[in-house]
Amino acid sequence: MKRSLYALLVLLLGSAAFAQTTITVAAGAVGQELELTRAAAQRYMEQNPGVTVNVLETPDLSDNRLSVYLQLFEARSPEVDVFQIDVIWPGDLAEHFVDLYEYGAREVADEHFPAIIENNTVDGRLVGIPWFTDAGLLYYRTDLLEKYGYDGPPTTWEELTEMAQTIQDGERAAGNPDFWGYVWQGNSYEGLTCDALEWVASFGGGSIISPEGVITINNPAAIDAVELAASWVGTISPNGVTSFGEEEARNMWQAGNAAFMRNWPYAYSLGNAADSAIAGNFDVSPLPAGPGGSPAATLGGWQLAVSRYSANPEVAADVALFMASYEEQKIRAVEGSLNPTIMALYEDAEVLEAVPFFGSLYDVFINAVARPSTVSAPDYAAVSRAFYTAVHSVLTGTETAADAMAIAEADIQDITGLETGAPTAD
Repeated sequence: MKRSLYALLVLLLGSAAFAQTTITVAAGAVGQELELTRAAAQRYMEQNPGVTVNVLETPDLSDNRLSVYLQLFEARSPEVDVFQIDVIWPGDLAEHFVDLYEYGAREVADEHFPAIIENNTVDGRLVGIPWFTDAGLLYYRTDLLEKYGYDGPPTTWEELTEMAQTIQDGERAAGNPDFWGYVWQGNSYEGLTCDALEWVASFGGGSIISPEGVITINNPAAIDAVELAASWVGTISPNGVTSFGEEEARNMWQAGNAAFMRNWPYAYSLGNAADSAIAGNFDVSPLPAGPGGSPAATLGGWQLAVSRYSANPEVAADVALFMASYEEQKIRAVEGSLNPTIMALYEDAEVLEAVPFFGSLYDVFINAVARPSTVSAPDYAAVSRAFYTAVHSVLTGTETAADAMAIAEADIQDITGLETGAPTAD
């Protein structure tokens, strides 16, 4: 394993130069994330005596996590040195982070997916080192598809709706009244933006705001997509799905009470854990397509950024680069099915043995649909809130899809000042 920058500095300057340094990493706790991050912190400390790495648990929902971060930034607080940041935040938060190119990242940047490095680069500054990436996937019960005579997972939303209803009816008749056909993320938060973008894009309804800066969300395909999703609530999805995040959906699925689930790759290793009711009885596939459209998966993923308010930015950057290294990303892939951002790991035999779909669904990950965070920066958070609030109003029956998309269009125009128009064909 390569020596870290910290270890080299210790050799050159002596351990006293960095004695008693404490670095705090703000990290997520969805699935196994917190456990994996703490294990990485322990490995760093074993290699770098004199540095203590504390891992601070942050809220599961990205909107709540962002609120915590913004409070720290407003106070210019040195309490957190390294922040786990969403793929959509670099443009909005760049002013609060150091340029990692000044701390050794230039030597490793070429190992990562170029599109993610580009996403994390603001005005020539690398504000986040890629840590893991992901995209939305469809999880399905292989045993139940076989039981009900299906040859494979659905390729269209219409097929999913029919298959989910058939399996749900059959399982309830067989004695499981708590069984549902399809679970997903329907709460009013960033996760709903991800799910809804997949519905809209797969119907040919665009990506909320086009890369050229045109607000496109108010169109017939987008309206049809959101109407279809609303029809699932209370039929193939529980009424409570409108308050589900990733973990609520996964818990119902992993307990054996759903035929299909939309979620991120992290749920794969947990679903195959020893305590899972569905271990060995599920697989993953691309999400379905809309009528006349093609499958769409929202690009997700997280980066590590170093606070400009840190008292120890050199050591903090060294921790971030260590945690995002080849060796550490491999551990996270094998143990937590978290997609690497380092391209070579998709050819690593141990990674592919642990998570076979990293190879078979590689195209899904590299062709995922980006949320309009770059084109709307620094106002993406407000844009997303306007969109998911509008979609949620349809799911809960307080607005029609047509009215809600018109409201979203008007709100996004007020926020950004951009022009409106129709989505262009891919």
